[in-house]
Amino acid sequence: MTATQLLVITKAPVPGRSKTRLSPPCTPEQAAAVAGAAVGDTLDAVRGAPVARRVVALDGAPGGLDLTGCVVVPQADGDLGVRLATAFVDAMAGPDGALPTLLIGMDTPQVTGELLADCLDRLVQAGPGSAVLGLAPDGGWWALGLHSPEPARVLTGVPMSRDDTGVRTRAALEDAGLTVLDLPELTDIDHFPDAVTVAAQCGPGTRTRRVVTGLSAAVGPAS
Repeated sequence: MTATQLLVITKAPVPGRSKTRLSPPCTPEQAAAVAGAAVGDTLDAVRGAPVARRVVALDGAPGGLDLTGCVVVPQADGDLGVRLATAFVDAMAGPDGALPTLLIGMDTPQVTGELLADCLDRLVQAGPGSAVLGLAPDGGWWALGLHSPEPARVLTGVPMSRDDTGVRTRAALEDAGLTVLDLPELTDIDHFPDAVTVAAQCGPGTRTRRVVTGLSAAVGPAS
């Protein structure tokens, strides 16, 4: 076990609030089922990584989510940039202090414990004054690793959910004096074709593979 931590920021899967860009072709209930599967697989990967602490910044009630082994903190009010920055601050205020922390969402359930450990190793080896950033093909990012919470405050000034969010995030971190290292690029689930692509990258026994495969038969091929 390494002196690092993983931080997952996610909504509780609720119809009408979760993965709304999957509709159409999915119904709100089907979109929430994809979200629930993605959160479950993401948390399995997080539990499989050899870290000292696992934190979930959760928007909503846990419901049926398996949060075993995770410290749960509520998300802050505000836009996504504010919620991301606050999640870093809350996670790094834990009893172990400001451990090197990798933040991910639930949109990349193809992650594995090994991949997450490798990402944290890259952050630790780079040392203080560095950050690691994993971009997504749509221009956003799926992972951000920091050594302390202060640089996360730059996220409050970065427009989120845009095709230049990744570029702007990198620039903001570099303007704050950090050296930003690349992590592997991963596709995240925004629209149904993304869900099909990601599900194919998940293991055959995963929730995401099972749920999305079933929905593909029900709603037709992704387009």
